[in-house]
Amino acid sequence: MELNFQDGLIPAIIQDKRSGKVLMLGYMNQEAYDATLRSGFVSFFSRSRQKLWTKGETSGHKLRVRQVRVDCDRDALLIQADLTGPGCCHLGYKSCFFRKITSEGEEIIARRKFDPTAVYGDHQQESQT
Repeated sequence: MELNFQDGLIPAIIQDKRSGKVLMLGYMNQEAYDATLRSGFVSFFSRSRQKLWTKGETSGHKLRVRQVRVDCDRDALLIQADLTGPGCCHLGYKSCFFRKITSEGEEIIARRKFDPTAVYGDHQQESQT
């Protein structure tokens, strides 16, 4: 299938296959997309580090691909996956979308699932997508 990469990247929304909850958003280049399909685990292109990385390579909290969908314009992906660890977010939450914005500011709406310092040390390597 021909995908419409914008500036060499395509956004990939990661959704928990069981719950339907959105876990994170990352970007893939062609290499990351191919690696994801080939390995069965989600890989991304880190825009800040300018390199390919597989989610969970530091934490062990991998995303096992269950289904890959593409939108009508072929310029965004929805990847349904199973999370192999307690959380997807480098800050210790299951989902990267743990904040709600209200008229008063932000509100944390989830509990941490793991201690990010214990998993990543002081350098939260997976924070840079």
